[in-house]
Amino acid sequence: MTDYMVEGLVKKRAALAGEMKRTQEALSRMARDLETLDNAIKLVAPELDIPAIAPKMVRPPEDWSKRGEMSRQIFAILRTSQRPLTSREIAAAMIVQRGMASTPQLLNLMTRRVATNLRDRREQGLVVNPEQRSGQYLEWQIA
Repeated sequence: MTDYMVEGLVKKRAALAGEMKRTQEALSRMARDLETLDNAIKLVAPELDIPAIAPKMVRPPEDWSKRGEMSRQIFAILRTSQRPLTSREIAAAMIVQRGMASTPQLLNLMTRRVATNLRDRREQGLVVNPEQRSGQYLEWQIA
């Protein structure tokens, strides 16, 4: 039994060492690129204080979803619905399912994202807009 464990640990160590090597190579590539950018800035604006340029930290918002996750969630909501739904109703259901704190700003943002996603799926023929009932919002259902 320990032979399997040792073999697994050796494989894990080799994979981790390989990942570290790739990361170090990428880091050295970025350092070279940064040095090249600094030299270009010095040529164009020699009086600029380059160390004073603060690094920009990019962190995606919590309301982002992974690739394809939003479409899957939209289709799941539409499949379980007994009637066509508006983008806003779908967005509200998504916020509840994901356990996010619902604010008017988040609801508007998610409504826009859902509507964009649904328009793309309509062009692919996956969803349709049924006959309009009274109201100003487009309703959606699975084709």
